[in-house]
Amino acid sequence: MKQIQKGFTLIELMIVVAIIGILAAVAIPAYQDYIARSQVTEAVQMLGGGKTPFAEYYADKGQWPGNAASVMGNTGPGKYVSTVSLTGGSGAQTSSLTLTATMRDSGVSSTITGKTLTLTTDNGGKTWTCVSGNIDTKFLPAACK
Repeated sequence: MKQIQKGFTLIELMIVVAIIGILAAVAIPAYQDYIARSQVTEAVQMLGGGKTPFAEYYADKGQWPGNAASVMGNTGPGKYVSTVSLTGGSGAQTSSLTLTATMRDSGVSSTITGKTLTLTTDNGGKTWTCVSGNIDTKFLPAACK
């Protein structure tokens, strides 16, 4: 009489577990970087919301406002960003301005906690440059690279 094999051998099960472990070792860090990059995107969006209002303010008044809240509708807090503020050029007649978004101290990826992203202009708001501040460039979205 023939015996019919049922189930898997121990070696086959160990191979499957090893393959799953290797895939998890690669996927988890990549996923954590993806999460951090998506959280930094909120900072880019909040800073981008100030480009047009600041450029219009400078074109109209010939100087920058004293604070970001007087021109921008949303200066924080966001889900991942604690504040958006002017860190250079406020109230001045210079054509340079620096807007800074600060990430929250909790509730965000540990690699970007409390770090900053800046948006600068040197020509009265005609062109803007995204600068990483102290956020690692691998966490910057494509719009900032």
